[in-house]
Amino acid sequence: MVDVGEKPFSRRTAKAKATIKMKEETLSALLSSQLKKGDALAAARIAGIMAGKKTSELIPLCHNIPIEKLEISFENNQKDELYVFASAVCTYKTGIEMEVLTAVSVAALTVYDMCKAIDREMTVEEIKLLEKTGGKSDFKND
Repeated sequence: MVDVGEKPFSRRTAKAKATIKMKEETLSALLSSQLKKGDALAAARIAGIMAGKKTSELIPLCHNIPIEKLEISFENNQKDELYVFASAVCTYKTGIEMEVLTAVSVAALTVYDMCKAIDREMTVEEIKLLEKTGGKSDFKND
């Protein structure tokens, strides 16, 4: 584990995104809450937040950091893609990137699980860090 003992506290933010490709009918059923398992977006939101909070237990050598805010949101292209976003804030000695990446991954997997009965061809792809601020360097990935 990296020693962060001498590093100064700073406000740090991060945003991540995952894309889920699915059939148009699947996206329609998902958005209208017509899945047999229930409201997949609500379940995915909670799953993503819970996963982000447990990141240090899931990723070896990842620091346990005090998360001040962690949000999950969704957008879609009105056709065949759902986008899962996570954003988080902390004031600590190390960043919060792994927490948002874990959050979007688990949220996307939750959507997959809840939709798989009607669409076995779904794919979860392009999990990526969009931006981070704080610490020594900022990062933005358009």
